[in-house]
Amino acid sequence: MVDLRITIKDVAKLANVSISTVSRVMNNPIAVQEEKRIRVQAAIEELNFEPNSFARGLINNRSHTIGVLIPDILNPYYSGVIRGMEDAAKSLDYALIICNTDRDEQRTLSYLHNFRNKHIDGILYTSDFMRPSYYKEIDQYHMPVVLVSTESKEYPLSSIMIDDEKGAFDAVTYLIALGHNNIAFLGFTLPDPITGEKRYRGFKRALREGNIYDQCKEYIAFANNWFEEAYRSVAQLMQKHPQITAIFACSDEFAMAAIAYLHDNNLQVPKNVSVVGFDNVRMSWMVTPRLTTIAQPMYDIGYKAVLLLHNQLTNVYNSPTQIILPHELVIRESTREVR
Repeated sequence: MVDLRITIKDVAKLANVSISTVSRVMNNPIAVQEEKRIRVQAAIEELNFEPNSFARGLINNRSHTIGVLIPDILNPYYSGVIRGMEDAAKSLDYALIICNTDRDEQRTLSYLHNFRNKHIDGILYTSDFMRPSYYKEIDQYHMPVVLVSTESKEYPLSSIMIDDEKGAFDAVTYLIALGHNNIAFLGFTLPDPITGEKRYRGFKRALREGNIYDQCKEYIAFANNWFEEAYRSVAQLMQKHPQITAIFACSDEFAMAAIAYLHDNNLQVPKNVSVVGFDNVRMSWMVTPRLTTIAQPMYDIGYKAVLLLHNQLTNVYNSPTQIILPHELVIRESTREVR
């Protein structure tokens, strides 16, 4: 059993070396004379000494901690992403500090200040727009950052995500192939440069290539990331345009809101209206009917984001890297051909 009262000073005293020599043995043993290294290692074993992460951080100027900024911890999309981050962080001996920003500027800035004060090694900035005030804080204190499920055209930052526009295009093209020509869009309130605008562009491009843009261009509804708002938006959409036979939703949560409204109003999915979601969260195959959706590799996005950040932390020079991971159309029970 480790005795937490044992310190590096005790090891140095028993081995008859300086504290700095003990530090070098723990962090760069090849730089220490063999005779001293053997004495220090023997003292560590005899005292059953195990340095804590804070002490090691003081030695090598690293905290082995990563700050994660997430806009909405209630969103089921992030459970898969965080799981990937957690597994990768553990494999590389990092700890994660997860903070919910609510996309609030002052709240986000306060987290960035806290990260700086706690000597966080790097930041995973997830699913939000990189404001100038954030970048100023990050750049001023040279905090390494990887953008997760988002990107920045303005600032030289590495990022990892999928092609959101192509994902939306594939979903709507699939509905058109099923014979639907009255397809609605349920998306995030614009402007939303993270994913909303890209998925909206993909929706419109698919309609144009399917030659049904003019008849569908009014079948548009928006909501602010919440099931309840999406439910109300679908209600307004269907009441105004009852001829709609398919809905493409920008998230699985929105798609579930659409299914709930249709069920509550005696419209069967997919018999009367087909529904396609986006993300492939765990709930997407638990609902009835099981949801057809665009699957994001959420776990891989989180896992590889940590690897990308670790690469920045362990290499002298890194140019920004943009990684696009593949998506997949998962066909389940919420869609069918028009009959």
